[in-house]
Amino acid sequence: MTGENRVLAYYGLKQLNDAPRLGFQKIIEKAKIKMPLAIEDVVFRIGPRINAAGRMESGSRAVELLVSQNPQEALTICEAIDVNNDDRRKKDSEITSEARRMVSEDNRMNNARTTVLFHQGWHKGVIGIVASRLIETYYRPTIILTESKDGFATGSARSVPGYDLYQAIESCSDLLESFGGHMFAAGLTLKQENLQQFRERFEKFVSETIREEHLVPSVNVDEEIPLEEINMELYRYLEKFQPFGPENTAPVFVSRRVKTLSCQPVGSNGMHLKLAFARQNSEPLGAIAFGQADMIETFRESGGVVDIAYSVELNEFRGKTSVQLNIKDIKG
Repeated sequence: MTGENRVLAYYGLKQLNDAPRLGFQKIIEKAKIKMPLAIEDVVFRIGPRINAAGRMESGSRAVELLVSQNPQEALTICEAIDVNNDDRRKKDSEITSEARRMVSEDNRMNNARTTVLFHQGWHKGVIGIVASRLIETYYRPTIILTESKDGFATGSARSVPGYDLYQAIESCSDLLESFGGHMFAAGLTLKQENLQQFRERFEKFVSETIREEHLVPSVNVDEEIPLEEINMELYRYLEKFQPFGPENTAPVFVSRRVKTLSCQPVGSNGMHLKLAFARQNSEPLGAIAFGQADMIETFRESGGVVDIAYSVELNEFRGKTSVQLNIKDIKG
């Protein structure tokens, strides 16, 4: 999010807020997104709906929506795309759970440097998302494959920061029908009878070339501050650096030895944590930790006193706007 990309993102977001096309209006209404839009709304709420059409059925639906000038037609297409998005989330959740179970039941894979999984019935449109989900869990180069219409194994690969995934896949090119991509993501197709040999050679190449630091998740922290310094004034100051994105990420702060007042699972399947932290001479500070429900044990073991890394964002609830923390990492 630098250079002309930053300019395009800034003015594109301004256009979406000031005079959005009819198709975008319908998505905003259907998703119940509050105005004004932030870049996060585009990335996490509008974008996935547009992508879902191509993932689950046909990308032409999204094109038809974005060029439509008929309100009823746009609404009908938008509703269909919303169904696509619900289906995508369901498939994503189901396949991710199944993939994690496959890894947990495979002793060899538990100790491997890579994850390579194949299942004939997995939906091709979501396997790239599933690969990213598994990296969040196991933090190692990951390839998720399914069966294509012509009987080949085809899929998506994702890497961890700093490791060249494309080079690893290229080292096995004689076993592949086709492949393409870049350092951090790729697609590939191979005959099913080559799958086991590919899995073994891919694991061997990665094991010999990946460094230990590539296999450990890390959070880059910009500054250590006390929770008492977090307020609306600070948020408004940080807001001037938006839009955030790659190479211009939202500032990450760390606060140490903070006392947890409450910690409870929220969201679908209790995957997230809703938190509140104590502050001296100030109201408690709310926080959300996405996909970190497994960290609840850390709070119990530490007596609720933890170090936290986070970004600062706005939370709107029942007409009230307040600052909250978006937790990136927790340490007891």
